[in-house]
Amino acid sequence: MSQVRGDLVFEDDFDASSLDRSVWSPYYLPQWSSRATSAATYQLGDSCLTLSIPADQGLWCEGDHKPNLRVSGIQSGNYSGPVDSAVGQQPYREGLVVREEQEPFWGWTPNGGYVELRARAELSPRSMVSLWMVGLEEQPEQSGEICVMEVFGDALVPGRSTDVGMGLKTIRDPAVPQDFEAVRLPIDLREFHTYAVEWTGGEATFFVDGAAIRSCQGAPTYPLQLMLAVFDFPEGGGGAHVPTFTVDSVRGWNVAEALVA
Repeated sequence: MSQVRGDLVFEDDFDASSLDRSVWSPYYLPQWSSRATSAATYQLGDSCLTLSIPADQGLWCEGDHKPNLRVSGIQSGNYSGPVDSAVGQQPYREGLVVREEQEPFWGWTPNGGYVELRARAELSPRSMVSLWMVGLEEQPEQSGEICVMEVFGDALVPGRSTDVGMGLKTIRDPAVPQDFEAVRLPIDLREFHTYAVEWTGGEATFFVDGAAIRSCQGAPTYPLQLMLAVFDFPEGGGGAHVPTFTVDSVRGWNVAEALVA
């Protein structure tokens, strides 16, 4: 028995003049700061979404998060408890409390299937890009992660190869193993490539440009929200650079079982 893609159930080609706010929230974990200070810098054009971090963009959770970082990201779900509660997604340290309450927002939150991203990026050694999927955390232990792709700028050999991270991360779900690996691939991150995961029955298989790279057992078996972002770490040094993450499409299919001869 093998798994094959079934029906297309989600597609965003970013052809519209504005971001589809029924699917995406353009704030990065705003409960730990605010929507105003976590808002993404982005533009839509040429049938693409481009996330960027201009030189004047402020730090995320300034004065609290270490190391210092700046981020432009969109996510397909979010919620929190009231101000001063500890109820919120992906806390980055013990004792963190909500600074701005977030109403529940659920865009596309799949529970299995084939998820695909087509994108390219321009990075410096101090920046990174990623597509990862995490539990909604309506139940706190449902926080496991499937990382579809994660690339750091200091792992690039421009025009020749890059390390592409992919796999599972436990976060705070002991049922999900820490099974993550950065694989050196002969791709140029500045060109469009397709990154995907086939996720069903507790197994996740990762693909780049249609080639299966690695598989993991123990993937989450509950709905996950998508997180798509570019990061900059100012303490990484180097000159001024505006990192960009240009997304051509995000798509999702059901996964159907098929007999293979």
